[in-house]
Amino acid sequence: MINKLKYKFVLINMILISIVLVIIFISVYESTQQRLVGDSMITLQNAIMQDRGGGDDHKPIFGAKDAPDFMHIPTFVVSLDENNNIIDARGALYDLTDQEAINTIVQECLTSEKDSGIIADADLRYLRQSSETGTIIAFADRKMEVRTLSSLILTSVLVGASSLIVFFIISLYLGKWALRPVAKAWEQQQQFVADASHELRTPLTVILANAGIVLSHRNSTVQDQSKWIEYIQTEATRMNTLVDNLLFLARTDDAKNKIIPMRINLSDTVYGELLPFESVIYEQEKEMETQIDPDLCVNGDENKVKQLVAILLDNAIKYSDERGKISVSLKESPERKVILSVANTGTPIPADQIDSIFDRFYRADESRSREQGGYGLGLAIAQSIALMHNAKITVQSSEGLGTTFSVIFSGATPV
Repeated sequence: MINKLKYKFVLINMILISIVLVIIFISVYESTQQRLVGDSMITLQNAIMQDRGGGDDHKPIFGAKDAPDFMHIPTFVVSLDENNNIIDARGALYDLTDQEAINTIVQECLTSEKDSGIIADADLRYLRQSSETGTIIAFADRKMEVRTLSSLILTSVLVGASSLIVFFIISLYLGKWALRPVAKAWEQQQQFVADASHELRTPLTVILANAGIVLSHRNSTVQDQSKWIEYIQTEATRMNTLVDNLLFLARTDDAKNKIIPMRINLSDTVYGELLPFESVIYEQEKEMETQIDPDLCVNGDENKVKQLVAILLDNAIKYSDERGKISVSLKESPERKVILSVANTGTPIPADQIDSIFDRFYRADESRSREQGGYGLGLAIAQSIALMHNAKITVQSSEGLGTTFSVIFSGATPV
């Protein structure tokens, strides 16, 4: 799938670049052609003016030093009488002794309805002016014009081909770079599907097995079957938690999980979330240290802030070492920002995984997470809640100091 997306990206990119190059080359060709035609017409007009003024050599009226390059286009002039008979043909750079050839091109000019145009067979451009005394036709050589346009076409083809090759190589690199986050997300989703399938298979197996036991003892009372029913309820609760987490993240992505900010006493909220975890910490023979400044308030959704605190506390307890220490602090910085920090001792998060721990479905220690019932969604939810409150969540982890998660709220509100 990712390769198809990459090739589609490259194809679209190459088509767009090709269209742009074609438009540029056509524009350059048209402007160059118009300039060359304009130069030829000025030369022809100059030749006619000189012929009317007399002059044997058809020198430019600008003078030798001031004459632009296009005035050096080879020209000759043919004068006709009232009956279109050739009176004279003059041109210093042409051999005009072939009367038959001159008659042929003159007749072609006379039969044309236009006063200017091209004689393709002779590779000439002409300009015809008539008067009461006769007609004057000036001819200019088109070899330089044709050569210039041909060279321009060849150059455009070479430059276009080279550019497309270069852009193709660049597009391949850009396609790979642009789709890297998509590939990463796709890989994580595939891993999540595999993990979720494994996690869901176990509770489903337990539920079905216990339901079968209950059904096999239809005459038993609920009290007799309570053990099996409790097993069913426990596994169903685990499945419900996973579904709730996924729905929460889906609503966050769809911008439907908006909050109505209200003033929250964050100090009381953190204290309230600590109480349920005290028994867990005591049973695991771990130590908790708290340093919570009183009456620190922020604006936000209290239920979601409680969920954020609970996720960080649960994460700290799960990943602290045996008989480890969990530290919780809440304080106000000199910049009037409220900082919630949850730290635990234990094995640090590898440096190369720090940037990934907030990714959905990511689990730094897959085997341990699975044993503890983790789905790799907790920290992703915590970050989503922080973003809803315009807060920033960071992590620091090192050997000997353990891991510290900090949530920096934008500012305190007065009590």
